[in-house]
Amino acid sequence: MFAFMGLGTVELIIVAGVVLLLFGSRLPKVMRSLGEGIVEFKRGVQGIEDESASRGDGHR
Repeated sequence: MFAFMGLGTVELIIVAGVVLLLFGSRLPKVMRSLGEGIVEFKRGVQGIEDESASRGDGHR
């Protein structure tokens, strides 16, 4: 599955373990913040697309 990145099952388990050690109890808060950031980015992109469409630029 992740062969294109050279990551196998063992490597993914090690990475997950390191992430849990580093973030531990803060992980849900970090993921929530990341999700909110992605949502805001999508809203910004959608706003730019809406402005472009309303002006009739049509550069797609």
